[in-house]
Amino acid sequence: MAKTCMIEKEKNRRKLAKQYRVRREKLKAIVMNKETTMEDRFAAVMKLAKMPRNSARVRQRNRCLLTGRPRAVYRKFKLCRIKLRELASMGQIPGVTKASW
Repeated sequence: MAKTCMIEKEKNRRKLAKQYRVRREKLKAIVMNKETTMEDRFAAVMKLAKMPRNSARVRQRNRCLLTGRPRAVYRKFKLCRIKLRELASMGQIPGVTKASW
């Protein structure tokens, strides 16, 4: 089980990213557009820099939904390898069967 503070920090990052998503997209569009003036682009970069760092999606980390484990998380199931194996062995994941030969 991951530390509770790390799980809460990740929740906060997800909340901030969702909250600032539209603003960030608009500013990034201005920065990437070569048609806009250098002053406008620079102003947009400065506004982006003033936003909270944790509002960037890049700062998020995939974590297991059950344990909060940050490593070896399968995106499709949103579970770490350990819990995925346990649940698959018990037959609780639809469409997943344990191979035996």
